[in-house]
Amino acid sequence: MSKKLVSDLLVDYLERRGVTELFGLCGHTVIGMLDALSRSKKLRYIGTRHEAIASTAADGYARVTHKASVVMCHLGPGLTNVITGVANASLDSIPMVVIAGDVPSYYYGRHPHQEIQMHEDGNQYKLLEPVCKRLWRVDDVEALPNILDRAFRLAESGRPGPVLVDMPMDMFSREMDEDLWERTYHDAHVTAKPALDPAAAAAIAKKLVEAKNPVIHAGGGILLSQASNELAALAEYLDIPVSRTLAGQGCLSDAHPLMIGQTGFWGLEFTHSLTTTADVILGLGTRFGEADSSSWYQGVTFDPQVTTFLQVDIDPNEIGRNYPVEIGAVGDLKLGLQQILEEVKKLCPEGKKNPELRAKIAQAKADFKKSNEAISNDSRFPMTPQRILKDVKEVIPEDTIIFTDVGWNKNGVAQEFDITIPGTIHHSSGLATMGFGAAAVMGGKLAAPDRICITLTGDGGFGINPSVMATAVEQGIAVTWVVMNNSAFGTIAGLENANYNTKFGTVFHTPDGESYTPNYAEVAKAYGVDAIRCSSAEEFKPAMEKAIAANKAGKPFLVEAPMENIVVPTPGCWNINDIYSPNELVKEGKLVKKENGRYISPNHAKSHKAK
Repeated sequence: MSKKLVSDLLVDYLERRGVTELFGLCGHTVIGMLDALSRSKKLRYIGTRHEAIASTAADGYARVTHKASVVMCHLGPGLTNVITGVANASLDSIPMVVIAGDVPSYYYGRHPHQEIQMHEDGNQYKLLEPVCKRLWRVDDVEALPNILDRAFRLAESGRPGPVLVDMPMDMFSREMDEDLWERTYHDAHVTAKPALDPAAAAAIAKKLVEAKNPVIHAGGGILLSQASNELAALAEYLDIPVSRTLAGQGCLSDAHPLMIGQTGFWGLEFTHSLTTTADVILGLGTRFGEADSSSWYQGVTFDPQVTTFLQVDIDPNEIGRNYPVEIGAVGDLKLGLQQILEEVKKLCPEGKKNPELRAKIAQAKADFKKSNEAISNDSRFPMTPQRILKDVKEVIPEDTIIFTDVGWNKNGVAQEFDITIPGTIHHSSGLATMGFGAAAVMGGKLAAPDRICITLTGDGGFGINPSVMATAVEQGIAVTWVVMNNSAFGTIAGLENANYNTKFGTVFHTPDGESYTPNYAEVAKAYGVDAIRCSSAEEFKPAMEKAIAANKAGKPFLVEAPMENIVVPTPGCWNINDIYSPNELVKEGKLVKKENGRYISPNHAKSHKAK
């Protein structure tokens, strides 16, 4: 039997799984792996300047490929730095395999260099325990082939998410019989997904057919299961309006005649007018999270007193988490929606048509666009965020892949920037991580090299880790960073100002009170990235055209747009406002009914009928 270094066998395994990019950062515990990677002809090492960039870029890569990305990091600060990107992937259900170097196995408990060990010898890898589906520590190299097969299968199946394989550095350098990897040549790389219980599919179909005012509420699970066509087919057959979450943007074209838009704090009044009066709501791939549900205030976004909730999700933990369900079903949404439609057709062979509803939706969309028309065309400078979005929309190809960050570039985009092709926009939804877009967009471009990939980010988010530009230059990753610069953590500034009439700690300025911001276009040039800092609203669109041309030529580009800090409209509620500014209409997260029989939205003085 021939023997090889474990590091070489590990690289060979990744190649056979079809892994073509590995994201990481060096450290003394992983130099054995780097040595093996240097000889690979199929596996490209994407070295970054910070582990959070590696894990976040890997997150973006997996969102586009729908396969587990691979991250490699060092121990100690490598693990603590990588956590943010891994946690972001965890909360957004993105598959990822993290390979972490560790101290030599024979030094556990002796506090060798950079070991974190306070409660148990050799346990620092448990730093990632709260954000991974499973952790493995390799104490015997003969177990590694089995661990790797299990790790990839777990990361990609069920509700996807990150897993960790912890490798003491001496394991990389050990020799191992090639024959011990025999199982990995026979283990399937794809796990078949479960369909719904047929009885559940039939019961859901019956509820939808009999409902008078049904709504389908779609979350990010639709995109993860690539079920957009199936969602459209069901909605169109019965003419059911579709609302969506932040993570669900693009699950159905925002221009689709049955798409009624986003719900929750940054949702739309029209959307809420239908979701609060629905007699049946079918939740698909959503946990009915706080921001998407207006902190669960009754009658603002949803109203369980008048609505029967049905829910389908791949993860049984999400069924009934935030609203009681009459029917809860576990299964893959692509398969499940096909089953439900089959049952619907048995009960309602001719389908249903609701032209009045479609006309109502069309009018509401037209009214909303008209309400933004003036500010979207406004030439003031610093620019309005609405003008930035309008000009971006006019320049980029329809199939451009967009990564947002945190703030206006996410909340405002999700509210008013139409996405027409599924899978072309990606938000940091669960963790809402500043710095997500600037790094994730590079992973997206590596996954889709023939597509234009841009990020819309604020100066706060981009400033988290501008060394993303070094990686883009070194690796030849042709992306565009659009820095919407309002010299502040704008969303928090608006929130603090609304509740305390101050923006302390949220606005960037010098000690003498002068507004301050780095010139990110000049910073980009120092990194070797072509860039433009706009000095008028009229300069922005031509700058974007130059950026897209540069991307097509294989070069990264940065466009910086000084922007006015305009608060994103918030038709829904968020409990944080009521905690910071106690309101007599709210008690322990619930609206208090007034004597006239109506509920009042506490933050916006909007009335909602008592149900």
